[in-house]
Amino acid sequence: MSLLFSNYTLGSPRGPLKLENRIVVAPMCQYSAINGEATDWHLMHWGNLLNSGAALFIIEATGVTPEARITPACLGLWDDRTEAALKDKLSRARKLAPATPVFIQLAHAGRKASSATPWDGGQLLSVGQGGWETLAPSAIPQLDGERLPHELSTQELSELIDAFVVAAQRADRVGVDGIELHGAHGYLLHQFLSPIANQRTDHYGGSFENRIRFPLELFGAVRKAYTGVLGIRISASDWIEGGWTPDETAEFAKRLKPLGCDFLHISSGGISPKQKIAIGPNYQVPFAKIVKDESGLPTMTVGLITEPMQAESILEAGDADLIALARAFLYKPRWGWEAAAALGATVKANERYWRCLPREAQSVFGDVKVGQR
Repeated sequence: MSLLFSNYTLGSPRGPLKLENRIVVAPMCQYSAINGEATDWHLMHWGNLLNSGAALFIIEATGVTPEARITPACLGLWDDRTEAALKDKLSRARKLAPATPVFIQLAHAGRKASSATPWDGGQLLSVGQGGWETLAPSAIPQLDGERLPHELSTQELSELIDAFVVAAQRADRVGVDGIELHGAHGYLLHQFLSPIANQRTDHYGGSFENRIRFPLELFGAVRKAYTGVLGIRISASDWIEGGWTPDETAEFAKRLKPLGCDFLHISSGGISPKQKIAIGPNYQVPFAKIVKDESGLPTMTVGLITEPMQAESILEAGDADLIALARAFLYKPRWGWEAAAALGATVKANERYWRCLPREAQSVFGDVKVGQR
């Protein structure tokens, strides 16, 4: 049997969550919310990807406060209004697809917040343009020449932890199966981890022990409030001299384990425009292997994984436990079906699609039958 299409179980205090295969749809920002509320775009987008053949779908970075959003068009989960919109769109999308576990990525963009959407240039917005004051561990901008972010006080850090906890409770009421905290791509938690962005002189900055303190405190607080599957996405390397390293990522992972971390999602980069990424197929897989081997935690890898045999080989080598794809699913929304055909496996599909398979892929949906007269 193909490893990519073998079962995998994630544990949690609430109990085990069984995944039908090892394919994960990674979170992808859609910049299509209105005042933080999910819209019909999300209904269409989620319904589409829940029919992809993947065993797990992760909702995009979702701001725990209005200021936590990357752009004014980003998804949020900070009040009853945003909670109701997310619950409505998700419940409707799920009715249109086979039963599939859904996680949500809770996030704070920190100094990378208050940005224009990518198709409007993606740069920092002024208050007059609909932007807001950004927050960070230190008053250091993302780009040279930008206005400085506000350096968070210890009281404000406590309030942010409370915001993540409340958002996790709201996510639970929405009905997600798990939560991924966003500690990657140069956003707030990553900013605390990286010496490039964190140059505080109190007990939240300086040494490795100090830089990991706030992310660990936040993770522990969310864990106490939420009993479902809980993990974190981490940029394993800043790809810049003097930045956060893979070895630090592995050590951080080991500190997360006793706090009740159920999985790690390994990515990289995002802290600085000066990064020099050695991009190519599987370019982040070695980071996932280091973290998996050092921590023993279930680990997903992501990044330029596009072909079924490529994904299969990563699992065969023991470099990761789960394979996450993002843009590949936007280009090929039924990537899971194609992978099943290539590897001789099966996936579940909405019965309305049972008639669609080409002759060479007739077994992808298993022993299903349709009839007419």
